[in-house]
Amino acid sequence: MRSVTFRTGIRWKITLAIAAVGALIAVALSLVVHSAARVSMLESARDSQLERVQFLSRYAEAGRQLPSTAGINDPKVPGQLRRTAESGRRGTFVQDNPKGLPEVWAAVPLGNGQILTLHSKFVENAKVMRDLDRALVIGSLAVIIGGSALGVLIGGQISRRLRKAATAAQRVAHGDPDVRVRDAVGGVVRDETDDLARAVDAMADALQQRLEAERRVTADIAHELRTPVTGLLTAAELLPPGRPTELVRDRAQAMRALVEDVLEVARLDSASERAELQEVALGEFVTRRVSALMPEATVRVVADEIVSTDPRRLERILGNLLANAARYGQAPVQVDIEGRVVRVRDHGPGFPEALLREGPSRFRTGSTDRAGVGHGLGLTIAEGQARVLGARLTFRNVAAPGGRESQGQTAGAVAVLWLPEHAPTATGSFPVIKLPG
Repeated sequence: MRSVTFRTGIRWKITLAIAAVGALIAVALSLVVHSAARVSMLESARDSQLERVQFLSRYAEAGRQLPSTAGINDPKVPGQLRRTAESGRRGTFVQDNPKGLPEVWAAVPLGNGQILTLHSKFVENAKVMRDLDRALVIGSLAVIIGGSALGVLIGGQISRRLRKAATAAQRVAHGDPDVRVRDAVGGVVRDETDDLARAVDAMADALQQRLEAERRVTADIAHELRTPVTGLLTAAELLPPGRPTELVRDRAQAMRALVEDVLEVARLDSASERAELQEVALGEFVTRRVSALMPEATVRVVADEIVSTDPRRLERILGNLLANAARYGQAPVQVDIEGRVVRVRDHGPGFPEALLREGPSRFRTGSTDRAGVGHGLGLTIAEGQARVLGARLTFRNVAAPGGRESQGQTAGAVAVLWLPEHAPTATGSFPVIKLPG
């Protein structure tokens, strides 16, 4: 069973945490203040009631009339208070009333053995308690609202810094070596976000240095292999005719093509390539090149357009896409031109999932998914040449009729080249995007 996850921003998490803590503190303080105020007022009411009953005891001994709240030997007097008075002591008692206000009793013994009692409801003090409770509720709400606002401000600042760091990190991941996460985060206050930014910058620098070192090693190896491979080809030409000679020549040619491809990948990785732009009628250009490279392919021009691009590099991209379709796909191969968009589709088993997820990778052909052999450099070179043209190159699979591509049922692979509306001003001015099918 799939677990349900909820995604919330750190701003709202901090706000909720501060609001919850503020609410707990406000409720706790309100309960403490309410309880202390009630106890204090009840004690004050009991003292006042005791003073009044002592004063009325003089009236009773003098035979004067008592108020309605006072009485002698009142049968309703609480038992605990009666026993206190019968023992010759004066006392008070608070009688809770579940349906109303509590009553405050006071009792004093008289000289003739009788008990004088006085009782009254907790009216005035109850009104004060209601006003106090209302003030405590308003104060608690103010604390919660103020805490929430503070949480929004603090969380918003942290969230903005993290989003800036994430955006800068994505730009680094897309190949922009000049971006530094620490500079993107900025700000006067220093916190853990700056530590994270410095760590990401250090990791990006180390990765860039390692990639550059690997690129130089690859280029040096390929360059050094050029001379012996050329000598091998020359020597193969001197061999006597025959099947062994053909095999040697074929393998030597394949090795030479591999060395040239590796050198081209190294040049593209160095970001030193520049496009030599010309005005080209895209539909006519693609039609002529496809006819020469793969005569059996079908070409359809939906809409032609004049584009500013490098014909040599565009031909290289088309050649690699067609070669990939012929090697790993199945006929028929169809090429569609619609404005500035060129689509190359085959009807084979589709691109491997790793390519759709991560993009082309050198020396990875995905032969377990698409039958064939190769070095995995064709699409890598096409991707690099597209960057030089400022174009986008995307890859996806076509779902089989009645089937689902996610279950491995595909009806072919589609590579789409999106040429830019304006000529590129620098290498890689547009990123190469890999889209899932």
